[in-house]
Amino acid sequence: MIIAGDIGGTKTNVALFQANGSEVGPVLRQQKFPSGGYDSLEAILKEFIGDTELKITGACFGIAAPVIEGHAKTPNLNWTVSAASLAEVLRIDRVGLINDLEATAFGIPALSSSQLLTLNTGDVKDDGHRALIAAGTGLGMAGIFYRDGHYHPLASEGGHSDYAPHEPVEIEFLQYLKEKFGRHVSWERVLSGPGLFNVYSFLRDRGDIEEPAGLAEQIKSGDKTAAVSAAALGNKSELAVKALDMFVTAYGAMAGNLALLMMATGGLYVGGGIAPKISEKLKDGMFMKAFTDKGRLSSVLTSIPVHVILEDKTALFGAARAALKVDG
Repeated sequence: MIIAGDIGGTKTNVALFQANGSEVGPVLRQQKFPSGGYDSLEAILKEFIGDTELKITGACFGIAAPVIEGHAKTPNLNWTVSAASLAEVLRIDRVGLINDLEATAFGIPALSSSQLLTLNTGDVKDDGHRALIAAGTGLGMAGIFYRDGHYHPLASEGGHSDYAPHEPVEIEFLQYLKEKFGRHVSWERVLSGPGLFNVYSFLRDRGDIEEPAGLAEQIKSGDKTAAVSAAALGNKSELAVKALDMFVTAYGAMAGNLALLMMATGGLYVGGGIAPKISEKLKDGMFMKAFTDKGRLSSVLTSIPVHVILEDKTALFGAARAALKVDG
C-alpha cells in the first residue's frame, strides 16, 4: 500500500492506494483537509492514519512549493516540510517529496480523453516535449521532456518569474501591482485566484466601470475570487467580465511563453483548480488568440495541441505513480 498527497495552499488531498506491481491500483481511502487548519503536513498524516496499523510500503507528496534536497517551504502556507520527517511519521525508509506540478505531470499519461478539454488539436508530435501550467491558489509550471520512449517531469518555479505586460492597460496594471507588492511582480500575482481579484480590483479602482452594489457585498462577505468569476460567467457585471477577459488573455499569453520555452510540440496542458471552472470562457477563443500571438513563431504555437485537465485528482494520482518510482 502507498500513501500519496496533493498539498496545496487551500486544501490537501491524501489517499491510500493499493499498488499492483508497477501500477497504481484502486483508492482504498481518501480524505480532504483544509491546509490552513493545520500547522504541518505531519499533523494531517497523523490524523489520516489514526490508530490503524497501516503497512505502508511507499509514499509521495506533491506540494505547491519549491522542493530542494527533500525540503520545502510553502509560499502560501506557514509550513516547512521535510521528506525525512514524513518518513518518520509513516515509519518507512523513504518518502518522495516533489513539486505539485511535477506530481500533476506524472498523472497526465493516465488521463483519458474524457478527462481533457481540447482547446487546440494542433499537430501532436509523439516524441515532442510537453508543458504544464496551472493556476489555482498560486501559479505552477512544469516541463515534461521526452527521452528514451518516456515522458519525464521537470519541476519549475516559473510562476514566480516576472509578469510581462503588452497592452497599455496591462502596463498600467503592472504599475498598480508594483505599488501594491513592490518592485518584483510575478505572474502568480496575475494568474491565480488572488490574481483574478487583483485584476478586478485594478479595473474597479480605475473608475471606468461602476461596481454593482450586489457584487461589492458578495466580495465583502464571501469568497472574493469566486464572486468575481461567477458574476463574469453569468454576465452579471461588466466589470467582472472585463476582469475575466484580461485574466484569460494573460493566461493564454503565459501558456504560449511556456510552450515556446519547452518547445512543447507534444502538447501544452492547463491544470489547476481555476481552468475547469471557467472552461466555457476558455473555449471562446480569447485564450488561444493570446497563446498563438507570438509574432514570427505564431505558426509554431498554432501547431501545438492545448488541453485543459478536467480531472481534479490528477496530481494526487500522479503522486501515487511517482511513489512507485521512489519505492523502486
